[in-house]
Amino acid sequence: MAKFRVAVIASDERGVAVLNMLDKFKRVEVVAVCQAGERYDSFSLVEQNIYVVKELAELPSLDIHAIIDTSGMPHIRRQMMGLNLNGVAILEGQATELLQVILQEEDKVKGIQGELSTILNSVQEAIEVVNEKGVIKYVNPAFTNITGIEPTERIGNNIYDVSPEGALAKVLENGEHIFGHRTTVGGSNAEVISNASPIIVDGETRGAVVVFNHFTDIMKLMEKLQQSTTIIENLSDKFGEVTTSKYTFKDILGNNQDLKRCMQIGERAAKSTSTVLLTGESGTGKELFAHAVHHVSGRRDKPFIKVNCAAIPENLLESEFFGYVKGAFTGAIKSRIGKFELAHGGTIFLDEIGDMNLILQGKLLRVLQEMEFERVGGNETIKVDVRVIAATNRDLHGLIRQGKFREDLYYRLNVVEIPIPALRYRKEDLPLLTNNLIIKLNRKLGKKVKGLSQHGEEVLFSYDWPGNIRELENVVERVMVTVDDEILTKSHFLQYVSQLREAPEKDIELIPIDQMEQILIKKAMAKFGGTVEGKRRAARALNISLATLYNKLKKVKSGSFQ
Repeated sequence: MAKFRVAVIASDERGVAVLNMLDKFKRVEVVAVCQAGERYDSFSLVEQNIYVVKELAELPSLDIHAIIDTSGMPHIRRQMMGLNLNGVAILEGQATELLQVILQEEDKVKGIQGELSTILNSVQEAIEVVNEKGVIKYVNPAFTNITGIEPTERIGNNIYDVSPEGALAKVLENGEHIFGHRTTVGGSNAEVISNASPIIVDGETRGAVVVFNHFTDIMKLMEKLQQSTTIIENLSDKFGEVTTSKYTFKDILGNNQDLKRCMQIGERAAKSTSTVLLTGESGTGKELFAHAVHHVSGRRDKPFIKVNCAAIPENLLESEFFGYVKGAFTGAIKSRIGKFELAHGGTIFLDEIGDMNLILQGKLLRVLQEMEFERVGGNETIKVDVRVIAATNRDLHGLIRQGKFREDLYYRLNVVEIPIPALRYRKEDLPLLTNNLIIKLNRKLGKKVKGLSQHGEEVLFSYDWPGNIRELENVVERVMVTVDDEILTKSHFLQYVSQLREAPEKDIELIPIDQMEQILIKKAMAKFGGTVEGKRRAARALNISLATLYNKLKKVKSGSFQ
């Protein structure tokens, strides 16, 4: 870097002060000193390699940028004005104060730079800075530690040349902040996660800065987080799996009138403390309803405890429900509270209630009637305040006739019954359910599926879905896992749903075309339903307009179809 070359006219201590001050400026070089007084012999200029000028007339021959006159003598000033000093600035004695201010500001800047440099050099994240043209101006030591690239190999190069796909290049291109950008550092095999931002001064982009960590370090942190999460989950298990509701009625998707009626009943029932019985086939969403009822009830801030009566062995179900005291049976080395105690003040969800044995049914009936029980092996009566929601996919009336389910318990449970419709009875909800599944699975699987083709959608309507929504979720996920197409078609689904495979063509009896048209219209209406959406789908399946379909339906109804 070129230095600023000056000559000083000095006669006394002021000259000494200026010279000492100039010596602190690294970018200023004192080329010569001209004696203007008798006390000038105190300077040791030769030792400082400074040229001593005897006459002012010698100054124009020197390669200097400025002359600083500290003598304050008018005749010196007049002599300099008579010299040919083209392009050379002349500063008077007041320059001393100016230089002091400049030096103080430079010290402040140096202090700030020193502090900033210490901070940047000590952080563990890699930092890289470029100017507005992409030229790399700075990298910190962590950059070298993570990438293995030395500063001398990086600084001065252009980011578009060394790392064109990195976050810095993208920030300079679009001027936007970038977070969580995963890439490989140019010139290195280091895979990193970057955050980058533009450097804006007075509304103008002056460059950009990126901060990144090695992807392996991020993974290690995630592993530690997972370990901590596992510990927390284990502690949660030990404390009885106390949870709250995860779903609301907004999470129950569908426009089917029967489904909406169920939701209305559920919302009304939630305002009371009455027992609710959820009935319906497996996979219809009974647990979702149980969560939703608890969420809108006055107990929403209290525990929501789930018990799957079919998943727990009969000999353990009672202790799961009511807990046990220490020594109640072999292995009971300490007392444990049961699910009903955990649910105190909240809701307990008894799933698959139809699989409970008769003995336990009697004990459950007492809890529902008296809200009290004893732990297994204990004699202390424990009172609780619990709202019960039960669910079953079995025919409880049939079980009562077979003597496998207590009739009195049935009536105690069935205060408010919500019969959730099977998916085959609300096929108009298939597009909404499927699109919602695609959105969630795109995030889960990293896919970019946009939707279903018309024929793919018709295939879903052609199937009765005996496994209901759970089966729909399974089929859609299996399809999305195995394909990379953006649109799911009929062929994608046929291999997973046997009922949908093409049946061999059969010979059909020839009948008049108008009769065949009438049969097809009736079949389409039976398949898609009589709603506006159902008629729209029927029209698409028949390849006619909606208006034409309405006209033909009028003819079918009047019997004048020709």
